Amino acid sequence: MAIIRILNATLVNEGKVFKADVEIENGVIAEISSGLPPIKPHTEVIDGSGLHLLPGLIDDQVHFREPGLTHKADLTTESRAAVAGDITSFMEMPNTVPNTFTQELLEAKYQRVAETSVANYSFFMGVSNDNLPEVLKTDGKRVCGVKVFMGSSTGNMLVDNPSTLDNLFKECPLLIAAHCEDEQTIQKNMADYPTRYGEEVPVKYHPVIRSAEACYRSSSVAAELATRHNTRLHILHISTARETSLFRNDVPLFEKRLTAEACIHHLWFTDADYESKGNLIKWNPAVKSAADREAVRKAVIDGRIDVIATDHAPHTLQEKDATYSKAPSGGPLVEHGLLALLEIAKQGVFSLEQIVQKTSHNVAEMFQIYMRGFIRKGYAADLVLVDLNGQTEVKRGEVRYKCGWSPFEGTTFSARITHTLVNGQWAYRDGIVNDDLRGARLNFYR
Repeated sequence: MAIIRILNATLVNEGKVFKADVEIENGVIAEISSGLPPIKPHTEVIDGSGLHLLPGLIDDQVHFREPGLTHKADLTTESRAAVAGDITSFMEMPNTVPNTFTQELLEAKYQRVAETSVANYSFFMGVSNDNLPEVLKTDGKRVCGVKVFMGSSTGNMLVDNPSTLDNLFKECPLLIAAHCEDEQTIQKNMADYPTRYGEEVPVKYHPVIRSAEACYRSSSVAAELATRHNTRLHILHISTARETSLFRNDVPLFEKRLTAEACIHHLWFTDADYESKGNLIKWNPAVKSAADREAVRKAVIDGRIDVIATDHAPHTLQEKDATYSKAPSGGPLVEHGLLALLEIAKQGVFSLEQIVQKTSHNVAEMFQIYMRGFIRKGYAADLVLVDLNGQTEVKRGEVRYKCGWSPFEGTTFSARITHTLVNGQWAYRDGIVNDDLRGARLNFYR
């Protein structure tokens, strides 16, 4: 591997913003200093003047749709979009076709991604109502965790057997990531709308149907199970003010047994945006009120919510251009997630240090990822350079997602991603993805 020296960049790392040079050798960070020794022969020098250097983002929730749903997305296209968006590592979900319910299917995904992904990777093992013996075979040193849907979403993975859930929380030693929405509440809310509107239910009722109450009921059940069995539980995509009361900020992250994630769309959009965006911002859990958005932002800031992810979940425009009940939930986000967070920071909501903490440091610490997530000597050189004075206009047809669209179309972000390194090699620079690069499987301290 080439030696790379990045000069004069402004680092954002471990709560500090400071100028330094960084040298990369053999895929890892070799030196961090404002006074490095003379440059070695054959070193590639990058002038980082005017740029900010961040640890690569680690996205703990993506749906890249392979196998079985590759008309929407695949591991090649979405990992390319990810590195263009400064995401150097991702954790992918099991609601593919077939669902990832066996160790053999899980390993097949690892074999496939090693051939295709530009970014680093891990996969969640899926939980069904009857596959607990398979779940318990999962190797926590090689797999990020297990995923349980305690509410139906895209796919058919709802786990609604109380005995199964109790045994899962009692017996599983790994991190359990949970999608929490109460199915009975949702079905009750939904019952009246077809009578009133037929197939033309307005999408603005999505957060009424998949309500704040549905989220809280399910999240509180999951939190109670985890507390009773001392389970390591991570609740995904918190979208309501009430749910934030379930989480603590008075203990260090490494001591927490219950953690939480916020997603880009719940930090950016509100229910007022359904009028202009329609099904393009139909997600599960739903985008809710401005008050809910502000409460989730506050919980990110004060430490009750520990990480920020994308929940990247693409569908085709044809699929989205359907009636409310038939249009699937989810949207593509990995290419523009960091830009959206930087825009929120420019509004004075988050600091750069908080963004790095929630998208890199905390994800690495929470999942116990081996030697990633920080700009530290000896750590993998997963790094990104960002021009905070640049511009990025989001246009249909110019995005890298296989689905070809973005919910941010028409937005001009006031920052630009210039470079992404994965394991000390260029994955993206000056608008070009390195299609010859292959990421590495994530390993875990467990």
